[in-house]
Amino acid sequence: MEYTSLLEKQIIGRLRIDNPWWTEGEIHEYYKAMTPRMYLDIFHPLVTENDIKRAIILMGPRRVGKTVMLYHCIQRLLDNGVPQQNIIYISVETPIYNNIFLEQLFTLSKQTLGQPVDSKEKYYVFFDEIQYLKDWEVNLKSLVDTYKNVKFVASGSAAAELKKKSIESGAGRFTDFSLPPLTFYEYIHLKGYEKLMYPTTLAWKGDSIKYYNTVDIQKLNSLFIDYINYGGYPEVVFSQKIQENPGQFIRHDIIDKVLLRDLPSLYGIKDVQELNAVFTMLAYHSGGQFSYEGLSKESGVRKEVLKKYIQYLEAAFLIKVIHRTDDTAKSYQRETQFKIYLTNPSLRCALFQPITESDEEIGDMVETTVYAQWIPRKSTDISYANWRINKKSQGEVDIVGIDPARQKPSWAVEVKWSDRYAERPGELEALLTYMPKNKLTEAIVTTKTITQTKELEFVTLHFLPVACYAYTVAENTILSKYDEYGL
Repeated sequence: MEYTSLLEKQIIGRLRIDNPWWTEGEIHEYYKAMTPRMYLDIFHPLVTENDIKRAIILMGPRRVGKTVMLYHCIQRLLDNGVPQQNIIYISVETPIYNNIFLEQLFTLSKQTLGQPVDSKEKYYVFFDEIQYLKDWEVNLKSLVDTYKNVKFVASGSAAAELKKKSIESGAGRFTDFSLPPLTFYEYIHLKGYEKLMYPTTLAWKGDSIKYYNTVDIQKLNSLFIDYINYGGYPEVVFSQKIQENPGQFIRHDIIDKVLLRDLPSLYGIKDVQELNAVFTMLAYHSGGQFSYEGLSKESGVRKEVLKKYIQYLEAAFLIKVIHRTDDTAKSYQRETQFKIYLTNPSLRCALFQPITESDEEIGDMVETTVYAQWIPRKSTDISYANWRINKKSQGEVDIVGIDPARQKPSWAVEVKWSDRYAERPGELEALLTYMPKNKLTEAIVTTKTITQTKELEFVTLHFLPVACYAYTVAENTILSKYDEYGL
């Protein structure tokens, strides 16, 4: 009895620390001082939606700002007049909460506030890092069903595993919300350089589509390289000290915790060094084409184990597998080759070293960066095309958008960090072969600095600086979330 009483006292003490608004009326100054992620404007309306009785599951990799977004959401609730004692925040990974059910934590919170457990008032309850509680989805579903007057919000870092459990156990009870690493659009705004960009239009398939150009391409390219090296995580963006040694911060806080703790505990992985070696190899070659056979030979890891590791690394939102089509946009029935991209290029910098614009690896990292702007978009099916032209050469188109209804390509992008092809478009042999075969009359080719449109014999090529293209794609990715959630 004494032990239980002592534990309860410790839990109550912890709850008071994590919920400063109960006494002070606002969140910690530390969180208040941080610039909110742009995704907050999409996330907050889902939290305040009262007509549909669903919990919100905020998913995303480590250090992208999930906890900060929860606190910013809480501050908005307070600013909008929600009583300060009707908002509860619980960090499930806190050791003192180990193996305590969500309902017990909720009940203890109400007791701490001196409120009856069966109160009919409207409450908002935030469970942070929920994946550390076994059977969290069963716990949470029960809470949603029991407490009709409470809006439950949960966050977690193992995105795919959370999503799987959310779909299996929370059908009709949970709404999933993914928070990716910083997009290039957010990065530019967080750094205060949005005035570098101005909206214009691009003539595309008989229509005018919104596109961003820049007043200073050299400055924008400099920021683009900084983004490749340091741009994925809000804390890195604002800390010169972390940028001086990004490896220590990202490797320890993001990579090591995921590879050495999260994934082994979720999937029962015994050989963490082997998993680490596989991830390091994939990160070094981000944007490269792989096969399980080739990976197995290079790493010494069996193919069956490699397949699982790649699934786990995707589940942790560290990598993204992009599937291959041929020159007629047909998927390969037996998929032997595929590309793997880091979900954010700064992971590579953390493992190895910052990249410069003239490094040999810059092409793959620019391609990785462009893919990183597309990856968070749920509604777009993207792949790459790769096929044998003849015995000596392969043809490849970097990004192909597949129309889900027709399963045919609707657009294509060739990603380059060079102005050469704007001056010599005839050298884009694979793209110029691919387009007429797939009835594409227009395509985008990225450049380093040049903006121009070239009419060739049968096709039109739009040459755009890759930093401008990435910025435009990133803004559209954020805007697509409004449609996804019907806002």
